[in-house]
Amino acid sequence: MFSIWLLCYLTLGTIPVFTVSGGGNQLSPENSLIWGPGLRADVVLPARYFYVQALDTDGQRFTFSPGANAFQVKITAPDEQFTRIGVQILDRKDGSFIVRYRMYASYKNLKIEIKVKDKHVAKSPYILKGPVYHENCDCPREDSTAWLEDMSCPQAIPQIQRDLAHFPIVDPDKIAKEIPQRFGQRQSLCHYTIKDNKVYIRTHGEHVGFRIFMDAILLSLTRKARDKERLGKMSPSGETTKRDHTLPFEDCLVKMPDVEFFVNLGDWPLEKKKSTQNLHPIFSWCGSTESKDIVMPTYDLTDSVLETMGRVSLDMMSVQANTGPPWEDKNTTAIWRGRDSRKERLELVKLSRKYPDIIDAAFTNFFFFKHDESLYGPIVKHISFFDFFKYKYQINIDGTVAAYRLPYLLAGNSVVLKQDSFYYEHFYNELQPWKHYIPFKNDLSDLLEKLQWAKDHDEEARNIAKSGQEFARNNLMGDHVFCYYFKLFQEYGNLQVSEPKIRDGMEKVEQPDDDLFPCTCHRKKAKDEL
Repeated sequence: MFSIWLLCYLTLGTIPVFTVSGGGNQLSPENSLIWGPGLRADVVLPARYFYVQALDTDGQRFTFSPGANAFQVKITAPDEQFTRIGVQILDRKDGSFIVRYRMYASYKNLKIEIKVKDKHVAKSPYILKGPVYHENCDCPREDSTAWLEDMSCPQAIPQIQRDLAHFPIVDPDKIAKEIPQRFGQRQSLCHYTIKDNKVYIRTHGEHVGFRIFMDAILLSLTRKARDKERLGKMSPSGETTKRDHTLPFEDCLVKMPDVEFFVNLGDWPLEKKKSTQNLHPIFSWCGSTESKDIVMPTYDLTDSVLETMGRVSLDMMSVQANTGPPWEDKNTTAIWRGRDSRKERLELVKLSRKYPDIIDAAFTNFFFFKHDESLYGPIVKHISFFDFFKYKYQINIDGTVAAYRLPYLLAGNSVVLKQDSFYYEHFYNELQPWKHYIPFKNDLSDLLEKLQWAKDHDEEARNIAKSGQEFARNNLMGDHVFCYYFKLFQEYGNLQVSEPKIRDGMEKVEQPDDDLFPCTCHRKKAKDEL
C-alpha cells in the first residue's frame, strides 16, 4: 500500500521531542485527546482538520509544545493503491496541534493513524466510512438539515437575524428590476440566481473582477448541500403563506435554497439607513452602523478558506502555527504596516515617528494621499504577516472600510488594539471590548494611553490576547464560514415571496472542470415522510 504524504511541520526553533508537562510526566499517547470535524466523513471542507491535545501520564494537559515531531500522522485509503492527500501538522505551541489534510480525490474509506513513536494516540486508528468526497466533487447532501448537523452549525446566527430584520419580505421580481436601476450604473454589482442547485449571474458596472470570490463560494456550497424547502406561495388575497414542511415529496423542492440576490463588489456598503427610497437587500462584505447592507464573511477570509493548502499561505489555521515567540519574549513595541487608505493611518505613522520606542508604524504603499517623506518617512518593504507576532501589541485601524486582517490578528497570541469604528465585518458584533481586544478612539487620541495601560497591566493584556485567540479559534474557522453562508441564504430564501428566476442576460457559472480525479456521487436521495 503506497500513499503520498505531504507532511509539513510549521515550527519556530528546535524543541525536544518529549518535553515534560508541569507535573514532570512524559507525553501519554493513551491520555492525549483527538477531536474535530476532520474525523467525520460527511464534513466536506476544502481542507479538513482535527485537533490533537497532548496530555501527560497524569492526565494533565501540556501548556507548551511537547515537540514539533511528537505526533506522527498517516492517512491512507485502504481500498486504493494510491492515496492522494496532502497532510500538514501545525504545532500551536500551547500543547495542542491542528492536523489538516486536503484530498485531491474521493475514496471509499479513509484510515487516519495518529501515533507517538509506535503507539496509537487516543482511539487511533480512525476509520472514516465513506464514500469520503473531496472538495471538488459535485455531490451535495439531499438533506440540508443533516448537513447543518454534520457541520455543527448553530440554530441561529445573531448578525444574520439583525441584517434580515430590515426586510420582512423579499420580492425577487421587484429587486431584479429596481436594484439595477438604482445602483447598476454607478456601482459594481453581481445579480445572482441559484436555481435547482445551479448558479447564474449577470454583472453590472465596470469593475467586476472580484466576482471570482463570490462565484467560488457559491459553487462550493452547491457541491455540498441541497435544501428541502417549499417556497412560500402567494395566496389569492396577495398574502404570503409560510413554507409547509408537511407536504408530500412531489410538492417539495430538493436543492440548496432557490435564491435571487445582489452582491456589492465595492468596498463601501450601499444601502443607507437614512435613504429616502425603498430599502433594497444588498449583500456586502462589510457593514456599517450607517447602512443596512446584509453582511457576509469578507472575500479575503472566504478565499483563505477555499484555498487553504492551495494557493494562499495566510489562513486561519496557518496563523495558529506561526504566533511568534512566547508572550514574555515578544517585542513590546506596537506594530502596524499598511497603505495610506485612511486619514487616521497617516496620523498613526506620524505618531510612530514622534514616539518610535512605543509604536513601529510605517507605510508599504501610497495611493490615496501625497507621499511626504518628511511627515511619514520612507515607504518600507512588506513583512511576512507571521512576523507581526514577534510584537506584543497589534494595532488594527480601518482602511477604506474595516481592516480585513482582524481575524488573523486575533488568531495570534498578541493583544489587539482596535480602533473604534462604524464599519464592521460579519463577526464584529460578537466581539467584546476589553475581553477580546483593547479599544481606542477613532481619532487615536487615547492610543498612547491604551498602550501604556497594556504595559502596566501585562497579565490582563495577556488574558485579553488569549480570549481574542479563543474567539477566533471557535468562530472563524472554515466550517464556521460555510455555516454562515448557508444559514444566510437559507434565512434569506425564507423571505422570498415569488419564485427566483434565471433573468435575461444571465449566464451559468460552471463548476470547475480541471479536477484530475473526477468523482462519482453515490448519495441516495432522501425520502420525505408523509
